[in-house]
Amino acid sequence: MENLDATDIQILKRLQADSNINIKELASELFLTATPVYERIKRLEREGYIMKYVALLDKKKLNLGMTVFCNVRLKEHAKNVGANFVKDIVALPEIIECYNIAGDYDFMLKILVADMASYQDFVMNKLSTIENIGNTQSIFVMGEIKNSTAFHF
Repeated sequence: MENLDATDIQILKRLQADSNINIKELASELFLTATPVYERIKRLEREGYIMKYVALLDKKKLNLGMTVFCNVRLKEHAKNVGANFVKDIVALPEIIECYNIAGDYDFMLKILVADMASYQDFVMNKLSTIENIGNTQSIFVMGEIKNSTAFHF
């Protein structure tokens, strides 16, 4: 963050709230002209502070109303085994996040499906086909309390 000044931080915070804001409107909020704001955004993109722009979708409207966290323990921990597991996990579209974790389990998966029957189908026909999974634990989300994509800095 040493390369960021107060204006850069304001730009990043505003883009986190609404990446669809146009340059002219953003410049007006910052009491600047459009050109320096545009140049700052391009620099922030080049330097990797802004990785990409996305649209956040309503999962319920897309019939993906069930969120499941699934902890996975591998049978063995050889480098190639872990790499193969990651390759297989990345290929499954139901898994929207995957974390390598410390503790009783090796990985935590965030999975979106329509309902319990869909999750059962996913486990039986996709997850269970991945080699070297020793144990899993599913945690079903009953209600979402906080879900933010914005970083606090």
